[in-house]
Amino acid sequence: MDIKQKAALFAASSASLLAAGKFGIGLFSGSLAVVSSGLDSLLDVFMSAMNFLAIRKASQPPDETHDYGHAKAENLAAVAQSLVIIFSGAIILYKAGEKYWTGAIIQYTSLDLGIMGLSLIFSLIISTVLRRIGRKTDSNALKADALHYTSDLYSNSAAILAIGLTFYTGITAFDLLFSVVIGIIIIISALSILKKGSLGLMDTRIPAVTENTLMEILKQQPYPFAGFHKLRTRISGSRIFGDLHVLFCRKLKIDEAHDRTRELESEIQGRIPSLDIVIHIEPCEEPCGDSEENCTIRKSASA
Repeated sequence: MDIKQKAALFAASSASLLAAGKFGIGLFSGSLAVVSSGLDSLLDVFMSAMNFLAIRKASQPPDETHDYGHAKAENLAAVAQSLVIIFSGAIILYKAGEKYWTGAIIQYTSLDLGIMGLSLIFSLIISTVLRRIGRKTDSNALKADALHYTSDLYSNSAAILAIGLTFYTGITAFDLLFSVVIGIIIIISALSILKKGSLGLMDTRIPAVTENTLMEILKQQPYPFAGFHKLRTRISGSRIFGDLHVLFCRKLKIDEAHDRTRELESEIQGRIPSLDIVIHIEPCEEPCGDSEENCTIRKSASA
């Protein structure tokens, strides 16, 4: 089990404990804010479990039917999670309106505040762990999960404030108001996750910073490297892919061009380890001499 799978399993286990506590206490007191937060934690369990399965699938190497591996399983998990989260947020908003119009009674206990305070601490720990490992491994699934747990920090804080205001003022509208806030936060965070997951499924190009590093490497190549074209990049889960055509002086022997290409690949891997690059060699079609000073392409590029 790699570090990404361990992180997803840790998040799922922690969220399971929180969901059970929130539902039990929230149903006892009648607090929609606590029950809504419990539903949010239950979704956390679902999403983290899905992440665990998706990450394990994504880590499998290429096979006969998946030449590029299974990395997009992480993107699929992120999209599926976001759709479920949006639906749950809509349910919370509906329930808040229903309780408001029916005039439901809420009777808080000291356990309501305790479970929400504990949830706030757990959400902070989980989001921090997932964010760090997500950045370290460049995992879209973990980044999406970290984003949702970060939104939990705001929703839990809102629930604590709602409990305090309702308890001391006796106005139940505070509980319902903050449950609406929680629902809106959930939907907004889900839309962000949906966008990132969809971009991966649509073969979006790699981040501009990474692509600029690649361009810098290519432009610094010495003669007899003449230039490049047809550069394409894409994101697939936590992996990034690229392919391009490189031009070498037509007078260069094929074995020498091959050696130069391997050196270029090594340099790219050294500076962008996560990039799986494929390079196609082409002879330059420009009639020129056998030196950098006479290379038509390089002179036009530096002009």
